[in-house]
Amino acid sequence: MHPRDIKYTAEHEWVREVADGAVRIGITDFAQDSLGDIVYVQLPEVGDNVEAGSPMGELESTKSVSDLFAPVSGTVTARNDELEATPELCNTDSYGEGWLVEIRPSDPAQLEGLLSASDYEATIAST
Repeated sequence: MHPRDIKYTAEHEWVREVADGAVRIGITDFAQDSLGDIVYVQLPEVGDNVEAGSPMGELESTKSVSDLFAPVSGTVTARNDELEATPELCNTDSYGEGWLVEIRPSDPAQLEGLLSASDYEATIAST
């Protein structure tokens, strides 16, 4: 149901390790389905520092506006600027082209505290 090679948060973000110790972050299929059609994405700027558990942006859908939470603390190293023109990528390809930002964690050990795919599935099954 959810990719097994990535980690998850209880706030419905996914985290995938990429090159140079950075992590790529997006929203899960469950999140995009719950939000409905995403029409606007506000992301932090490259170079911004973010704090784990704190808001770092917003997703606006036809149903609501939701905060995007940082799953780890660190520095934003990339952002998906394609989402400015095509925010619907979060709906159509949430684990691929719909990624949001990349962060270089200030404490890589924070990744160990994230959920496995099976733990995340158990979390959403209880909602």
